[in-house]
Amino acid sequence: MSNRILVANIGSTSFKFQLLEMPEEKLIATGRVERIGSASSPWQLQVTGGETRDGENTFADQVAAISFIANAVEKAGAGSFREVAAFGFKPVMAKGFSGTQVLDEPVLQAMEAFYTLLPAHNPPYVNAVRAFNALYPNIPCIGTFETAFYDQLPEAATWFPVSVEWRVKYGIRRNGFHGASHRYVTQRVAEIRGTKALRIISCHLGGSSSICAVKDGVAIDSSWGMTAQSGLPHNNRAGDFDVFALIYLLRDVGLGLDEVERILSTNSGLKGMSGLNSGDIRDLNAAASSGNQNAKMAIEVFVNTIRGFIGRFIVALGGLDVLVFTAGIGENDGALRARICQGMEFLGLELDPNLNLPLRAKEALISKPSSTVEVRVIPTNEEIVIARNAWAKLQENQAA
Repeated sequence: MSNRILVANIGSTSFKFQLLEMPEEKLIATGRVERIGSASSPWQLQVTGGETRDGENTFADQVAAISFIANAVEKAGAGSFREVAAFGFKPVMAKGFSGTQVLDEPVLQAMEAFYTLLPAHNPPYVNAVRAFNALYPNIPCIGTFETAFYDQLPEAATWFPVSVEWRVKYGIRRNGFHGASHRYVTQRVAEIRGTKALRIISCHLGGSSSICAVKDGVAIDSSWGMTAQSGLPHNNRAGDFDVFALIYLLRDVGLGLDEVERILSTNSGLKGMSGLNSGDIRDLNAAASSGNQNAKMAIEVFVNTIRGFIGRFIVALGGLDVLVFTAGIGENDGALRARICQGMEFLGLELDPNLNLPLRAKEALISKPSSTVEVRVIPTNEEIVIARNAWAKLQENQAA
């Protein structure tokens, strides 16, 4: 059996991948295609130890993009996609499935059952997996669901305050996402500290953001609700929103279900609050610095919501040993980290302003030596988690 895993990260118009040798976790190649379906799609390929190749092509769909990249990898001398042991994926959620699964038709159909809940996530993944299955029918597609890290949540952390019928009959419950990211950074903290007996709050802050409370290596609470629309304000998605405000917009204002869904999922969050054409925190920071009050307030709401969850989770954990920042915003925006940590000295948390300078994809301890709570920046590596789980699933299936 081959010892290579190709980890595919799928977006609605993008395809990114890492090719790794397992179990050594040696990176062979990485690459991406963006703006699939547009007139011009930029692509890039980097083979370890070789030159970076890039260009622009037109790709009608994911199948065309995958086929092109597979050919480019082979031409670069990094081997064939047909020689990998499995394709690894990071799907979000499926009805009745979690953990690490072979993404066969029953699982894909269970993902289709949640298209309404995850309109921006599930359709691209289902289409991409089917594309891989069509191109490489003899190679398994193995996915670790974003919900997997939360499979041991205390039951009370999964309940909404709704009727028993809604919970039991319709499956209305709180879930958790960004599982691969939160798993990676908390495992990395355990490696650094030499123990997993820690109380950790992991802040995954990026285009999509979430916070997770972890005790002794196990997730005990999350900022998420039932879907990836919930929790913190996201780049262009609302996050938590009063359901009766939604009913008011539908019934009294008469916006219509499709229009409300569009606004909540594409023109809300940081983008909606700021009134800008972008929800990118860098654009909001620039606008706020130029005096844009809406951008300033959007950032303040974002920070306050994060701090609110941190406070709640400190109570749930019975204290705090390590606060972790990860993902695009968490890793790179030192000013935002400082605002989040401001006034937490009473907890024993003392941020070092010199160590908390802007960082880019760099692991660092950014709290003072006197701080009883460590504050760390840990760049996430979801692909490694997906590759490890896919490899373990292969070994499990082979043993069976």
